[in-house]
Amino acid sequence: MALRRIALAARSLCTSTVSSQFPASLAAAAAEAAKNKPAPIPSDTLFVSGLNKRTSNEKLREAFSQFGNVVHARVVTDRNNGYSKGFGFVKYATVEEAGKGIEGMDAKFLDGWVIFAEYARPRPPPGQTPPQGIDATRRW
Repeated sequence: MALRRIALAARSLCTSTVSSQFPASLAAAAAEAAKNKPAPIPSDTLFVSGLNKRTSNEKLREAFSQFGNVVHARVVTDRNNGYSKGFGFVKYATVEEAGKGIEGMDAKFLDGWVIFAEYARPRPPPGQTPPQGIDATRRW
């Protein structure tokens, strides 16, 4: 996901008038990061990030339904205030339809924002969450 944001930033910078101030190695670094990234495990569920705070479940379903049979679409909201957290999940009937959904909606606009679609990673079993961050195993 960070790689996509770097690529979009590089693309927008290359078209601006200040592009000569940035090193040409940015694209090379993005390409190198793409090589080191493990291949995604195909799933019938997509993780969609970069959603507008006003995007509803219905809008998400409508946008992705043109690429296959959407079983379920959900925008994740904060349980305290009900506002969108800016990401959601779309479940398709088949893995092939999910792949078409990624091809059709990844790095596209929805409600004025660029969204990113990728295969959702499975949840780890309860109590076995991997450490997050650099100092996650450290105890202060």
